[in-house]
Amino acid sequence: MSDSLSKRKQYREAKEETRKVLKHARFEDTQEVSLPKKRFYRQRAHSNPFSDHKLEYPKSPDSMDWSKYYPGFVDSETGKLDRQVEIADIGCGFGGLLVDLAPHFPDSLILGMEIRVQVTQYVEDRIIALRLQHKDTNKYQNISVIRANAMKFLPNFFHKGQLSKMFFCFPDPHFKQRKHKARIITTTLLSEYAYVLREGGVVYTITDVKDLHEWMVSHLDEHPLFERLSKEWEDQDPCVAIMRESTEEGKKVARNNGDKFVACYRRVAA
Repeated sequence: MSDSLSKRKQYREAKEETRKVLKHARFEDTQEVSLPKKRFYRQRAHSNPFSDHKLEYPKSPDSMDWSKYYPGFVDSETGKLDRQVEIADIGCGFGGLLVDLAPHFPDSLILGMEIRVQVTQYVEDRIIALRLQHKDTNKYQNISVIRANAMKFLPNFFHKGQLSKMFFCFPDPHFKQRKHKARIITTTLLSEYAYVLREGGVVYTITDVKDLHEWMVSHLDEHPLFERLSKEWEDQDPCVAIMRESTEEGKKVARNNGDKFVACYRRVAA
């Protein structure tokens, strides 16, 4: 067996052992758990959003059962959540933003949506481990992750005007012009985001690619349901500060002394 195949096998076995420990620990109050290690959940940096990922989607938001994603918020009498998801991190990566937002919005349900299998599994295991580590304080019950393609069927998950914040952090630039149609910010997609975002809700964008930043700004500027927020607003908003520093990409850009381009937009009335 080659060294690369041997290493992949070791990583797979280590990941499976981590998931087994976490699954068992959910029911063991005395079980000590550690956070999963990213190197065991290796996957390509990006995924083609137009590929058939064989994902299942709810027929409507009402048919989506969120109770297993946020067990700490399930009403003991009805067995259902006592609130709805309010904040969405689109393409959440390894979940850094979710984890850092959690204590700032303890009463709001925050959802990460990620298309890559291994990355989604890592975030799921990370959240389970964090909940177990903080079971005495009930922290991190307000965050969860789901594997989904946010470019397809987003209104199947969320009601009209349900979300108050949507984050797009360091999305795939799709540098080649023929692939610009795969960018996460387009005129058509913005109309879907406007549908699930309530009036006064905010779209947060950040990237280290100037061309992509200008693309997102131009499309948001041209859309009638969004207006750009000022630099002064960005400097005072705590979510912008968290967004700059919490993601894996953001930390990598900081280590390389790269630029971070931010643009935030408010959902306006039709």
